[in-house]
Amino acid sequence: MSGPLVLGIESSCDETGVGIVRGRELLANEVASSVELHVRFGGVVPEVASRAHLEAMVPTLQRALDTAGIEPAELDAVAVTAGPGLMGALAVGVAAAKACAYAWDKPLYGLNHLAGHVAVDLLDHGELPTPFLALLVSGGHTSLLLVNDIAGDIVEIGTTIDDAAGEAYDKVARVLGLSYPGGPVIDKAATGDPRAIAFPRGLTARKDQAKHRHNFSFSGLKTAVARWVETAEAEQTPYELGDVAASFQEAVCDVLVTKALDACTTYGVDHLLVGGGVAANSRLRSLLAERAPAAGVTVRIPRPGLCTDNGAMIAALGAAVVTAGQPPSSPDFGATSSLPVSRVRVG
Repeated sequence: MSGPLVLGIESSCDETGVGIVRGRELLANEVASSVELHVRFGGVVPEVASRAHLEAMVPTLQRALDTAGIEPAELDAVAVTAGPGLMGALAVGVAAAKACAYAWDKPLYGLNHLAGHVAVDLLDHGELPTPFLALLVSGGHTSLLLVNDIAGDIVEIGTTIDDAAGEAYDKVARVLGLSYPGGPVIDKAATGDPRAIAFPRGLTARKDQAKHRHNFSFSGLKTAVARWVETAEAEQTPYELGDVAASFQEAVCDVLVTKALDACTTYGVDHLLVGGGVAANSRLRSLLAERAPAAGVTVRIPRPGLCTDNGAMIAALGAAVVTAGQPPSSPDFGATSSLPVSRVRVG
């Protein structure tokens, strides 16, 4: 398989990722996670994450090069997440990428983290027909994107107005006495009846359609779960953890799927890509499989290992940008914690 040989660095949150691709062929995807350092805090601590990136960056880079079996001189480009994300964490990755590009005399591309979550599917399933819709769901982001060109034309048509889906999972896990991160543990705990408790579906009422048709809200759902549990415990009413977890998860996934498929209809597209850490959720995947065919929508989701933050997604986006003939970023570009998805490449 031909194409540019690109090394990608990702450090936007708590994973230090380095990936290497040749076009759409994945050669290496090494990840060092600092999640265990954050467990006792119940969430990511920016300073702890930044220090972990500093310690993990060089070993992870070396493992990726060794796994791919290449020398830096063979690379066509270096790509790095420039935003959005935690400022300190981003700065570590950008500094490392600049050092590598300078030492190896390679062009450098500062790229958008969210666009990377879309581009990574190219490594699993190849080219997507454009335009298409992308649903990105993670601890920090819940967005609907209209993708006209992965290398440079992405429009955000919907986002969360408060908590992201993954953030709601983390907070509800804490309410239920479960560990961090909440996504995997709630997915595992959701063994009960998803219809046992009628938790609210945020921004789905008729009154919300004009202003928030494609936006999301999970703060009210999180509060509803907390109040339900508090009431049950205050009244000493026994309840099944599996029912609460399943009902909460059903509310989240029902909203995500309903709004994503509605957006496909609104914009006249028949392909939906799902990315981000919550894309690995079993109920989200099964609900999409149930409902998408009736809507005439083909759903694509990368393998679970490519849904969470990783360097391969930045390398894949870098390869697409290089192939499109876009120029490298300016040497003086910096990290941007709130980088909008419309800016696929910075500088």
